[in-house]
Amino acid sequence: MFVYVVLFNVGTENEGIHSIRIGDRHQVLMFESEDDAIRFGILLEAQDSPPPTIEKMDREEIEEICEDAGYEPVFVPEGELVTPVENMVEKTLWNPDADSSDEPAQPTRSAADDEMDRIRRQLERLL
Repeated sequence: MFVYVVLFNVGTENEGIHSIRIGDRHQVLMFESEDDAIRFGILLEAQDSPPPTIEKMDREEIEEICEDAGYEPVFVPEGELVTPVENMVEKTLWNPDADSSDEPAQPTRSAADDEMDRIRRQLERLL
């Protein structure tokens, strides 16, 4: 099965996949629908992120990459509206050999932010 993912800096040494950090978890979104992935990329770009590229990839390959990196793959079914988090990380470089103190600073999220995201997802599923 193929899915669509959001990539940045395609073809450069700094190429990377879009991920979301919630608490201590990192999630990679795998969209079933190319249109949904494109819509998500447009929303990211509207938040001043670098221009994203939508790539069709094998779902098992993405899941394997996530497992190796300690990230959680999240499947987004066709038609499910997903919106980017409002706080973006300034530093986007990821080095698997770096220790955790070298990780980019992450925006702080409160329990209220997490609860609002949960409620937003529930409401979006109703649409």
